[in-house]
Parts: sequence; structure tokens; C-alpha cells
Amino acid sequence: MPDLRIEASFEGLVGGIDEAGRGPWAGPVVAATVVFVQPETIPPFLCDGIQDSKKLSKEKRAYLYTELLSYEGAHCGVGMASVEEIDQLNILRATFLAMERSVDALPQKPPTLLIDGKFIPSFEGIDTHPVIKGDGISLSIAAASILAKVTRDRLMEELAAIFPGYGWERNAGYGTASHHAALRMHGVTPHHRKSFAPIRALIGIAV
Repeated sequence: MPDLRIEASFEGLVGGIDEAGRGPWAGPVVAATVVFVQPETIPPFLCDGIQDSKKLSKEKRAYLYTELLSYEGAHCGVGMASVEEIDQLNILRATFLAMERSVDALPQKPPTLLIDGKFIPSFEGIDTHPVIKGDGISLSIAAASILAKVTRDRLMEELAAIFPGYGWERNAGYGTASHHAALRMHGVTPHHRKSFAPIRALIGIAV
């Protein structure tokens, strides 16, 4: 279970960053930053409930998402990069851009950031540290993973209502067999990442 031991090894405020949506064929990439500004006052139900978002049910993620945003002892920021930015920059640089925007959305920037993964962006004036599988170790990264995933899943559900047939309300834009079949049947939408090889191949077929 994630906890605050890594955060406690640094002086001052420490933020955790995670992203959702690097792998899908469609939709934006979303990042979130969470800073527990009063770690000693975190309610037990948050400490016990927060973990890697992928290990939580949709209902539990939604509950924790609401509680995190309403908890006064946490600063939360969310940022995203569009499909156009993903295609222009590449997915890694677009992910970094989303992370930067999530930090910019905070009411106060922390002096230290823990970022899930091996490859991380740099921030001027902020000490950054990569944390491999951080959403299973760090409470702030795990909290960020919940905010990022719920935000993105809800965006994809909204897009699914506009572009039905691709199953985005279920697959969140990932390259499932049904998504691939729908692409062959209905074609590529403006929300598909045209720089991704499967989409490029379908565009080539269409041409």
C-alpha cells in the first residue's frame, strides 16, 4: 500500500504526479499533481483507500476523486495535452506538457516533486525525482493517479456520446479489438492520434 514515507524524507511540501492515457489510440493525455499540505491530518479513510488507480473499482475511484478534491488538506492540479499536441510533439513530450500544466494549476508550487516513472520532465526551481511504480509506493502519486484517471475516463465518456460506436465509454480509447473493428467500419475521428502506428496504417488504407 502507498504511504508517505518517501514524501517524509524531504523537507517542505512534496507533490506527487501521475498520468493517464499515454497508450490509447484516441483522446488527450491527462496528468494530475497532488500535494498533501497537512499530511498529519489526512483522514484515515483516505490513507487506507488511496492506491494505484488501476487497482480500484470505478465506483471507488469516483468516491476518492470527490473526497480528494473536497479535502482542504490537499492541493490538487490537473492538466492535459490534446490529441493535436500529442501528434505534434510525440506522446512523451505531450505527457510532460500535461504534467507541467497540472503543476501550474496548483495554488502553490511545492519545492519537491515525485513523478511516477523512469523518464520525467524538469521544472525550473523545483527538485524532481522519478519513482518507478510510484503509484504503488507514494500516497501523493497514487492520489494523482486517481485524479488523472477519473478525469480522463469521464472525458472519454463524453466523447463517446458524440462519437458512438468506438466503445470509448468502456475502453477509454485503448486499442481493443472492438475499437479496431469500429475504426475499420466508421473511420478515423478528429480525436484519434494520427501519429500512432495503428491509426497511421488505417489512414493509409483509406487513402
